[in-house]
Amino acid sequence: MAAWYDNAIFYHMYPLGMSGAPGENREEGVVHRFDGLRRWLPHIRDLGCTAIYIGPLFESTSHGYDTRDYRTVDRRLGDNDDFRAFVREAHEMGMRVVVDGVFNHTGREFFAFRDIQQHREQSRYCGWYKGLNFGWNNPFNDGFGYEAWRNCFELANLNLRSREVKDYLFDVIRFWIREFDIDGIRLDCADCLDFDFMKDMRWMTGQEKPDFWLMGEVIHGDYARWANPEMLHAVTNYELHKGLYSGHNDHNYFEIAHTIRRQFDENGGIYRGRTLYSFVDNHDVDRIASKLNDRRHLRPVYTLLYTLPGNPSIYYGSEWGVEGRKANGGDPALRPYLDLERMQQEPPVPKLAEYLAFLGKCRREHPVIGTGRYRELLLTNRQYAFARIGDGETALVLVNNDEKAASLSVPLPMEGRITDLETGQEAAAENGRLQRTLPAGGSALLLIRRG
Repeated sequence: MAAWYDNAIFYHMYPLGMSGAPGENREEGVVHRFDGLRRWLPHIRDLGCTAIYIGPLFESTSHGYDTRDYRTVDRRLGDNDDFRAFVREAHEMGMRVVVDGVFNHTGREFFAFRDIQQHREQSRYCGWYKGLNFGWNNPFNDGFGYEAWRNCFELANLNLRSREVKDYLFDVIRFWIREFDIDGIRLDCADCLDFDFMKDMRWMTGQEKPDFWLMGEVIHGDYARWANPEMLHAVTNYELHKGLYSGHNDHNYFEIAHTIRRQFDENGGIYRGRTLYSFVDNHDVDRIASKLNDRRHLRPVYTLLYTLPGNPSIYYGSEWGVEGRKANGGDPALRPYLDLERMQQEPPVPKLAEYLAFLGKCRREHPVIGTGRYRELLLTNRQYAFARIGDGETALVLVNNDEKAASLSVPLPMEGRITDLETGQEAAAENGRLQRTLPAGGSALLLIRRG
């Protein structure tokens, strides 16, 4: 039986930004911004998303990844009851909820780090952090040194080989599952985490909730080291992310096709049988509408995101073509407050959200689009066609990154009735090939049914 995450479509929410919460956590009391976040749920459902990745959520000092308290929702967003209600409402709408697990490091206001500041060598938490050395100092002049994530000393690296630290964090995860009924965790900095820690987490969460999903943030390397039956179900496919925009900007579909052939080809793909987490932008990289040289390419980019192997993820606001670059203000420029109603009424790129809803509907009604075997059918620098092959039906995907219309002659992987899923019109084959003209920046999604 297929698990919920095998063919899921994710919506990525960065709650501190999208709710307009202040960048520094100096609130005296709780501010219930989750009320505004819950208003997004019908929109996310109507977009065709089946799961939400939301985070970071828990009490922190600034951007959310400098955790103060793993068991308390950030007061800038609301309280634990607010998040519990959010999850319940999402579940009632048929959507799963995945949260950020920030386990590589804590903020300096976390209780164990504060105890070390106060009691130094006598602290019972000295074994909780990596590289602790009372003969050194650090940029905050604590009178001791410690290992920090990428030398960002507001983020102190935890010692995940400590049994006490591991037990503490696993108790946190059990708390999240039992208190909030979450369905999975996105592991921040998974490429920094201890492998045994992730193996034990996979076993523990499977005991707690059999269909619990673990996805890791991994940028470089062999993704199979992390995404395998012993550790994580999926990791972020940054290799494909890069190709999806540069393959259009450079008019080079060979880059995308080579990546997919290497990863998922039915003959020899190194990640066959795995489902990676696909995206065109997120809270750490420039928005896709800012990365593309030609906005017409938004359509083929999202067509590929939804139809190439992987779980597609939409970053909040990008369904309307919202722009954002790190160069214009760092990470906050990628994580803005958005007025939902205004976005719906005045989207920067009209009709884009409706097209994504169409793609989501297609994946839901025809699972072969997400789960079928991948086979390349046609490839030039500017045109690309492939199939997702199932037993009774096959999806056919065609894209064009040229500045002018292009005529494609695509060999068909099977015989049958061909339907254009966007128009509902039937298409005829000639000598086992489909003849189709795509406009500049165009795409087509068709279905072949036997009989």
